[in-house]
Amino acid sequence: MALNITKLNKHFANGKQALCDINIHIDDGEMVALIGASGSGKSTLLRMVAGLLEADKDSGSLIEVNGLCVQRSGRISSDVRGIRSQVGFVFQQFNLVDRLPVLINVLVGRLHDMSWLRGVLGWFNTHERSKALEALDRVGIVDCHSQRASTLSGGQQQRAAIARTLVQGAQLVLADEPIASLDPESSRKVMEILSTIQREDNRTVVVSLHQVDMAIRFCPRIIGLKQGKVVFDGPSSQLTPELLRQLYGMQADEFLSGSELLTSKPKYNPTLAWTGSISQAA
Repeated sequence: MALNITKLNKHFANGKQALCDINIHIDDGEMVALIGASGSGKSTLLRMVAGLLEADKDSGSLIEVNGLCVQRSGRISSDVRGIRSQVGFVFQQFNLVDRLPVLINVLVGRLHDMSWLRGVLGWFNTHERSKALEALDRVGIVDCHSQRASTLSGGQQQRAAIARTLVQGAQLVLADEPIASLDPESSRKVMEILSTIQREDNRTVVVSLHQVDMAIRFCPRIIGLKQGKVVFDGPSSQLTPELLRQLYGMQADEFLSGSELLTSKPKYNPTLAWTGSISQAA
């Protein structure tokens, strides 16, 4: 099992409960969307899976990645750094170093497997650079490898961030609103890339999305959160307008208005989008 979450609860210092009794189990190679209104707990949940945020103390909670304990009862595992090497995190704001070349930003994904000295000095060997170029080719921006990250468009920066997770070798990819700041075409390309690495590499992908149509199109399974609770967990084909109204309230009308996906729910067929490697989606 790629991800096991049991009895997860989280209160913030102001007393607000961000997550309430979350129980989620995700198998290897699944692609799952987290949806819900702003403040529903999506980002908090992903950060807790990555060991970046602790659960409530003595809550009996458990988070495991690939059978390894990330945290138990609000105490992060002492060897969490090693576990994090198996977890790639794609942030909404890309988390690239603007002044560094794209290739070096991607190679950062190998730091966990390098000596401290090599990491500090940026001594990447030929094999590592070759793997980084291969990852950039897969996401369709290998021609940009020598450019500063700041010169890339938002969609290109997000693809570089995904290439970094490929170089890292992460088997679980967590993507927190990865298309929130992108235009529709860039959003489609990023989601196609995530779908392809899940399918071709058998990586597990969990992506939080505000765009419900993208969740339905690309993710066979959807988990819906409302006020920190799981209110839906099932096939995307079963996500009805009524469930969306339960999740989003009046805001659901924005998703439902003129959206064929939310009525007919066509399944995403990657062979109709492109054939071959990810780079052809560029």
